[in-house]
Amino acid sequence: MRLKLNIFSTYILMCAVILSSVSFAFAIPDEGMFTPDQIGKLPLAGKGLKIKPSEIYNPNGVDLADAIMRVNIAGGGFGTGEFVSPNGLILTNHHVGYDALVKASTPANNYAMNGYKADSTANELTATGYTLLLTSRVENVTAQITTGIEDLTGAARKQAVEKKIEALQTQEQSKAVKETNIRVQELNSGLFYYLYETTLIKDVRVVYAPPSNIGIFGGDPDNFEWTRHTGDFTFLRAYVAPDGTSAEYSSANVPFKPKKFLTVSLNGVRENEFVMVMGYPGGTTRYRESQSVLFSQNVNFPFLAGYFRAFANAYVKAGEDDEAKTIKFKGDIQSFNNARKIYEGNNAALRRADFIAEKRNEELKFASWIAGSPARQTKYGAVLTSLQRNSDTFYRTGKRDVILRRLPSGATPTFQEIYTAITTVQQGKPIPQTKVAEIEAVYKDREPVVEREMLKFLFNAAADLPADQTFQPVENLFNRFQGKERRLAEETFAESIAEKDFDTAQKVVALYSLPFADLQKKYPNIVNFVTALAQERAAITERTTKFNSEIDGLRLLYQQGMAEMEKSNPYPDANASLRFSYGSVRGYNPREAVTYTPFTTLKGMIEKDTGEDPFEVPQKIKDLQRAKDFGRYGVGDSVPVNFLATTDIIGGNSGSPILNGLGEQVGIVFDGNFEGLANDLFYNDSRGRTIAVDIRYVLFVTEKVGNAGWILDEMAIKGKTPVRAKRATAE
Repeated sequence: MRLKLNIFSTYILMCAVILSSVSFAFAIPDEGMFTPDQIGKLPLAGKGLKIKPSEIYNPNGVDLADAIMRVNIAGGGFGTGEFVSPNGLILTNHHVGYDALVKASTPANNYAMNGYKADSTANELTATGYTLLLTSRVENVTAQITTGIEDLTGAARKQAVEKKIEALQTQEQSKAVKETNIRVQELNSGLFYYLYETTLIKDVRVVYAPPSNIGIFGGDPDNFEWTRHTGDFTFLRAYVAPDGTSAEYSSANVPFKPKKFLTVSLNGVRENEFVMVMGYPGGTTRYRESQSVLFSQNVNFPFLAGYFRAFANAYVKAGEDDEAKTIKFKGDIQSFNNARKIYEGNNAALRRADFIAEKRNEELKFASWIAGSPARQTKYGAVLTSLQRNSDTFYRTGKRDVILRRLPSGATPTFQEIYTAITTVQQGKPIPQTKVAEIEAVYKDREPVVEREMLKFLFNAAADLPADQTFQPVENLFNRFQGKERRLAEETFAESIAEKDFDTAQKVVALYSLPFADLQKKYPNIVNFVTALAQERAAITERTTKFNSEIDGLRLLYQQGMAEMEKSNPYPDANASLRFSYGSVRGYNPREAVTYTPFTTLKGMIEKDTGEDPFEVPQKIKDLQRAKDFGRYGVGDSVPVNFLATTDIIGGNSGSPILNGLGEQVGIVFDGNFEGLANDLFYNDSRGRTIAVDIRYVLFVTEKVGNAGWILDEMAIKGKTPVRAKRATAE
């Protein structure tokens, strides 16, 4: 699961928050992405935890949580990482660090394909644009925010909440240590409010990354699948200024000294053994109404699957005849294919679980519970009917809206600039002072082929809208054509925008110099289309604002009522903050007559070898397996590679450490399984699984394959005695 994307652009994540939904399944065994303050209340000792909960998270002392950070990726997206040495050494996923390799690659030095190895700290590779977010404090401040405003609703409540949040943030920031940031965030439509105290590290460097035929072994065919044999890991390092403060890259910077780093265990894990995960899951919406689930299943997920498939195909086409672009776009293509598979899996999981029926049955139970008490009728009696009414209105044009939300902004920066120019001139406004520079910047980085292909996809999607949701301006352009002729007309119009009429920045800038009437004469089709699109997008914004203003209060009541009925204290939805989950090492049954065991080894990896990407096993791995030269990392006749666990994860957990009951790292999270998708909506205990790299494979590859054993010398490794003499960390 290339979880770093979270889809990982901001607007997609926003849409998911607006449009997804989930269940109140409080009692499922290993479900839960718990906030740190909830850890002490969990039944962990009975599950297999052998340390105190305060050793996992202790707001007044050093704990395991101090070793965990969010790895922010240049250009958006994030994963999780963990300190594994006193010298700022970090372990995370290969796909989390992949963008750094791509940005540093050239055709002559293709780090994205061949990996990267620093022979010492002196030649570690700058991870351009990467930062690290460390969390020092997480506090539930719900009572402080909500006390005294219990009777307020709507805009009055929102205004009161904003005022309280601002006051609390200001108060706590004044007491905070230098360089820390205080943020109070609303969760679950106001059911919870949490305070986060964080620090940012700005200098991150790559220490070691395996080649792609280890780090991405199996590629898209194996993505979200079991069995897996992927060495999805990378070592980074955090640097700060000599005085310990956060600083941008400088050769004078020194390795960061973390308060806590993890001990690594070579003792492995056994089936049914307790394990736990700490990380930064990006987002879930597990407490929403059935109407939202229905929209996700029937509209949003199918559209997004097609949208990201089109994106991946467009970038493949754009790089077909340019080796440098092929390298540049490889990470984007992988990310888009990952996103496509997520939404395909989400839809399949919802249908397989018949989750809509489950949600509706849950709501029938809720309605019966409400009817059983006059007090409950007074408080919650209108919730379900109001949710239905608001949803019916908002989702009526849902298929059309998901398309128009991405015109012009989704994947078409040139069209966005044309759109802005035409609407600005129509309103009689002058060109903004910074606009010329902005347009020139767009043209510096744009990919015309990608824009053309994405416009074609969106026009094609509009052509397939049901009759009651047709967008007439698109039909005005193309409805006189049918079949292949319509596809050709759509392509011609897309080419005029992306490649022909506006192939330079100057042509877009020139739009601002023409009166609107002249624009209409020169570019009638585009101007008429943009004008109608602007009107419809304004209407969508108005409907969305109205829907959100009404639905938030209803969802808050719905969650409060469901929690009261279940007599439960639910965990908050994930929000890219520090979370804890636990479970056990366990296989699963994906379908009838099929059983998956929870471990894979080098032998299974070699069984998949085709000699070609993405199943090309490095010759050195084959030689080591043949000679059974495993060092201290072998078990029996091979080396463990990947394993499964029931821990509850989601996008953003990529790179999270998976720990045993003693708090020692035994693996690193890198994926979930296809049968467990839709886990932003609900947790599937019987089929949902975390896929992790066994820590022994991480160290085996680093030492025996990558010849980067100096990295291991600074780590705390518990277990088998090393077979080579230790030496001091290279400087």
